[in-house]
Amino acid sequence: MRVPLTTRDFIDRAELVYGDRVGIVDEPMQPADPLGELTYREVARRARAIAAGLDALGVGEGERVAVVSHNSARLLELLYAVPSYGRVLVPVNFRLSAAEFDYIVEHCGASVLLIDPEIEPQLSGITAPHRFLLGEEYESGLLRFDAEPRPWSAPDEDSTATINYTSGTTARPKGVQMTHRNEWVNATTFGMHMQVSDRDVYMHTLPMFHCNGWGLPYTSAALGVKQVPIRKIDGAEILRRVQQHGVTLMAGAPAVWNAVLDAAAEWDGEVPGRGQVRIVVAGAAPPSRTIARVEEELGWEFNQIYGLTETAPLLTVNRPRAEYDDLSPLDRAKALSRAGVPALGTQLSTNESGEVLARGNTVLAGYWENPEASAEALDGGWFHTGDGGSVDEGGYLTISDRKKDVIITGGENVSSIEVEDVVFSHPSVAEVAVIGVPDEKWGEMVTALVVLAEGASATEAEIIAHCRTRIAGYKAPKRVEFRDAIPRTATGKIQKFKLRESFAPPAD
Repeated sequence: MRVPLTTRDFIDRAELVYGDRVGIVDEPMQPADPLGELTYREVARRARAIAAGLDALGVGEGERVAVVSHNSARLLELLYAVPSYGRVLVPVNFRLSAAEFDYIVEHCGASVLLIDPEIEPQLSGITAPHRFLLGEEYESGLLRFDAEPRPWSAPDEDSTATINYTSGTTARPKGVQMTHRNEWVNATTFGMHMQVSDRDVYMHTLPMFHCNGWGLPYTSAALGVKQVPIRKIDGAEILRRVQQHGVTLMAGAPAVWNAVLDAAAEWDGEVPGRGQVRIVVAGAAPPSRTIARVEEELGWEFNQIYGLTETAPLLTVNRPRAEYDDLSPLDRAKALSRAGVPALGTQLSTNESGEVLARGNTVLAGYWENPEASAEALDGGWFHTGDGGSVDEGGYLTISDRKKDVIITGGENVSSIEVEDVVFSHPSVAEVAVIGVPDEKWGEMVTALVVLAEGASATEAEIIAHCRTRIAGYKAPKRVEFRDAIPRTATGKIQKFKLRESFAPPAD
């Protein structure tokens, strides 16, 4: 027997097994009227009402529904509703420019555009055949509680469930086609590797537009996990909600946990969640110092994964194994700083240039309307990640750098990630990005852009001297500049192309 694996399986199971349990606690601080606490039975009922509304609009199977929104219950229910009935959801990064919004909505051919009221001014000139503001207009104009939706005529696990557009590069965004099979396998293996259970409470500190919240909305629904969306990241507010809701699981980029660490230093009393919370980190290589601080200062368990939008995202997992229990905090942090071992069903390799390659059921079907990019990314039957790295004899992957971020100085290759980790170990450094700046003598000069911790001080000479005692002299920064902030994408990745542009020679 072969039954198609579709995203509907997750919400159907939530309704059947956990129907009377609170499934979502909506974000209270939003411009639309919050939905409050919703049981999984109510979430499933609303998902059917959305599908029935799309039926009434004449939006057929395979058509695209784009949504631009901060985290909320309404965005969550769209992840369940739209793909379940054979349509394609396109969650869009809410931090993009008007021109980027326009390009994505047109490129994916969205039949429906749903917009968070706070973001509406940025999309005022962008249209689709059907357009609704999330809130009252969405509730009264789209949802149909008086009709049963038409079932998907021929469920197919290889059909596109979502299109997630990449961001953070100089090129046009590419639309990553995630199939139902991609999403199903990702959500299921994620839940297994992170040992998610119906006793967990998951807070969405990760933007849901990013890899569909890493697939954790599906994992959470199937296992009856209470979900708590948070609209905007604030370290103190995260701690308050951990305390209020008994949160046990969160995911996000290192910048999120740095904000929590800062807030914890000012927290009155015991840090909430000590010994109960586990976090899943990806989106950038976390310095080993950050990992040690999470476990020591917060008492939270640190887990790392590696993946990309194109892989749903789960490729590797690094969890605190029993073998780590007796390690010193620093050695334990170093062990956890590796990207991890392949998730179940994933194969990893590297090519002759050191690029990390991946195969598995979470790898994209292709890029929407971009066969050339699809062929390049999937050349030879492997997905080409664009990351440089190595795999040790135990199967652990260590990412050395994005291929384009390797610095070649004096004929030697230098990993900017390695240098960043060393610079960050200086106690006065709050953030750092290391890039190569064109230089007549060296080819590229290792340059560190540093944001100092509040109230801290350091000189260029001090930071360079600190690095030279810890790494080879040719790897140490030859130049340090202090900045107020470092540009990042919505998912926490440093936008090094912007930093390199600031050093580009003026145009003639």
